Amino acid sequence: MSSNKGSLYGKRQNGGQHGDVFTLPIVVSFMLDSVGYTADRNLAHVRILEPSCGDGEFVVEIARRLMSSAVMFGFDANEAFQRNVKAYDIDAEKIARCRQRVTELGLNPCNENIKTADFLKVEIEETDIVVGNPPYVRYENIPTEMLDYCKRTFPTFHYRCDLYVPFFEKTLEALSSGGLHCFICSNRWLKNEYGKKLRRLIARYYQLRTILNLELADAFQEEVLAYPAITIISSELPAFTFRYAEYTNVKDLNGHVTEEKRMPHGDDWTEAFNKVSTDSRFLTIEQQGFKIGIGVATGADSVFISSELPAKVEEDLIMPSINARDLRGNKFQWQGEYLLNPYNADGTLVNLDRYPRASAYLEEHRERLTSRHIAKKFPSRWYKTIDRISPDLLSKPKILLPDMSGNTYVFVDDGNYYPLHNIYYIIGSSSIQLRLLAAFLMSDFVRNQLSSVTNKMNGGFPRWQSQHLRKLKIPRLSSIPSDDVQMLLSDYERNDILSLNSRIKQYI
Repeated sequence: MSSNKGSLYGKRQNGGQHGDVFTLPIVVSFMLDSVGYTADRNLAHVRILEPSCGDGEFVVEIARRLMSSAVMFGFDANEAFQRNVKAYDIDAEKIARCRQRVTELGLNPCNENIKTADFLKVEIEETDIVVGNPPYVRYENIPTEMLDYCKRTFPTFHYRCDLYVPFFEKTLEALSSGGLHCFICSNRWLKNEYGKKLRRLIARYYQLRTILNLELADAFQEEVLAYPAITIISSELPAFTFRYAEYTNVKDLNGHVTEEKRMPHGDDWTEAFNKVSTDSRFLTIEQQGFKIGIGVATGADSVFISSELPAKVEEDLIMPSINARDLRGNKFQWQGEYLLNPYNADGTLVNLDRYPRASAYLEEHRERLTSRHIAKKFPSRWYKTIDRISPDLLSKPKILLPDMSGNTYVFVDDGNYYPLHNIYYIIGSSSIQLRLLAAFLMSDFVRNQLSSVTNKMNGGFPRWQSQHLRKLKIPRLSSIPSDDVQMLLSDYERNDILSLNSRIKQYI
């Protein structure tokens, strides 16, 4: 693998390299203070590791503190630095700059302690402290060879994992007994699916001491949508609680006041962030008889979804479809697109001999359709969609929730459209009950829950995903008096959030 990280992971939109987000000095100092790497302590024999050092923000501050400690406690700072400080980066140019910065302080780094290497592939020694800012590289930007290596090597590399997750696993395993681990990193792993196995590893074998959520603060030397958190973990038996706080300004870190939260035991940490999750007065959406689903994925939207389908295929094979673009700015504006349904009511594929127009249309796009993975897996069923289409869903009333949306209004379709893959839907019960549920989904009570169990995306919007919808809890809708139902429905239709919140307070 090349030593140039930019050639591995490509460029971000701002011109920087994927994986490179550099930490503010105030945050670096706070993190080193948090793990006890301070100049008033004898640091002569304290081993410390920075696994992705970049230009050396952490390493330079480590060197400064080590030199001050050496003066106070009378040991050779250069010898201690070479022996006990380990730093890695895959980019040789950054390592060169890091070494130069340390040299300018008066120390002499060697090839073994500040090293150009792919940290995930090198053998490392046991260490007392891990500190740093691991690289953020999304799954789709990780080269195939590296993906395969991570899947083979790191049990926590799960689902569509970010590269920082194996950095967590490898550095945690390197800790000495009682050692301390402090990363500033994207907070995605705390709540989403790809962090599941890392959460399980920590809950079982380590002591999570602190989570400091900085997603509303600027913690880096450039403006990035990283939504970071500082985590402090020790190589000790798990405890019953951990400390938690949220910040809007990194200047508040040194005077931080944290709250105590109960430590989860498995891979679902919902109860740690959502207080409502353990409140027996409330029920989940599914416990109240509703069903949650996601719209159809076709694998070839340009073929299966089009406003021109009515002119090209038989009428009984198409249905009006709805996607996130139709639900913007609190307005329901259908763009006139249809979905081609190649299935019979029993789930089998239609016989194209009975539909000459559809057959001709699909044949026209045969090369595109047969190139899909699903078609290669089932060659005789080359015109199937990834997900099966259930025609009866079209006519059912349903709540429509775009995956990412800035809407305050939650839409209900009375049975006119088929949802596509960027929309989650909720069905069950009557149209009135769905509207009542939609009213609760619009409330601060639910939006606060959603923010606590999911991660905010670009623009600060939470995601309406099924895995998170299933964790939300609300009062039992069937127990709400009919007069109150009518008033809530009136507030819902007017999108009157202030009035909705006021009425819902009496049930929570």
